[in-house]
Amino acid sequence: MSKMSLLPAAQAFFAEQAAPAAQQPGGIFPLIPIGLMIAAFYFLMVAPQRKQKKEQDKMLAALGTGDDVITTGGIYGTITNVKDDRFVLRIADNTKIEIAKAFIQAVVKKPE
Repeated sequence: MSKMSLLPAAQAFFAEQAAPAAQQPGGIFPLIPIGLMIAAFYFLMVAPQRKQKKEQDKMLAALGTGDDVITTGGIYGTITNVKDDRFVLRIADNTKIEIAKAFIQAVVKKPE
């Protein structure tokens, strides 16, 4: 009976000794897939957002009095005054509102 009980204990001992040999190699190789994922995230998410932000800033800088615009809330209006951080929009006869520059979504193209 002592041989039978020794055999499973010996197998467990040798299995524990063999386990470290089956581990992945250390060093920089495990970091390569993580680096590739970060690079892919940058090129798929961050870079297009930066480009869109630059285009929005360029459009806002070019706006002036008389331009027809649409806000992010869907309000159409005509710029009547430009202030430091906001525009004054005429949205109807005798109705003007002030709106932050960041909330201008697009310039409405005038038919020519």
